[in-house]
Amino acid sequence: MGLARFPTLFLAALLASPALYAAFWTHTLDPQTALLRLLIAVPVAAVMLAIVRAVTRDYRKEKRAPEPAIQAEVLTGEPLDRRRTGD
Repeated sequence: MGLARFPTLFLAALLASPALYAAFWTHTLDPQTALLRLLIAVPVAAVMLAIVRAVTRDYRKEKRAPEPAIQAEVLTGEPLDRRRTGD
């Protein structure tokens, strides 16, 4: 879990934004309470993003064809066959 990643901290700030607004703009909430809510929101946001990453993990991977055999020939120094050009 990435607690210090930017998306995690941004989501935590978004989740705690009503408390932060009430504490620092309208002064209707104690700032210590707002910061405590922000600290609670950080692991909650990390878990939420970890679930999204786990669900979408397989969509990132591209299924590629295996490397062609020519790569092994180039690495071993064996001569390569010439390709036929259009007949």
